[in-house]
Amino acid sequence: MSTILFVHVALSLIGIASGLVVFLGYLNGKTLAGWTMLFLATTVLTSATGYALPADRVLPSHVVGGISLLVLAVALAALYVFHLAGPWRWIFVASAAIALYLNVFVGVVQAFQKVPFLHPLAPTQSEPAFFIAQILVLLLFIAVGIAAARRFHPTLPS
Repeated sequence: MSTILFVHVALSLIGIASGLVVFLGYLNGKTLAGWTMLFLATTVLTSATGYALPADRVLPSHVVGGISLLVLAVALAALYVFHLAGPWRWIFVASAAIALYLNVFVGVVQAFQKVPFLHPLAPTQSEPAFFIAQILVLLLFIAVGIAAARRFHPTLPS
């Protein structure tokens, strides 16, 4: 495994893990500033380092990375420019949820490509097992995103 691929995968796993911690906090109405910063930073770096991986053409992963970077720009603006005021609270939660979902989406793709017991279930990733897994992940993130947006009401300093 090349160094850039190792860094990319490590950032992705840290981004997913810290994002899950962040959303558990949001579901409990808690602001986890340090975890949120770690999640946002590693998720931005995951998407950015994906472009440094060898490729001879634009791949679907590049498109997902670009979408992720756009969504993360909205999340960063909502948090650090607009300080979650008014609608920026739910815009932040929604954009952060989408960014985490996209990271997990790619993780599921990679799992079906590389995990020995999953690969035979969907060798071309057009099989029902792959589709069902991705739909379940999407539905889970929609539910968690909605619940987090309803429960997360940070108290901002005046």
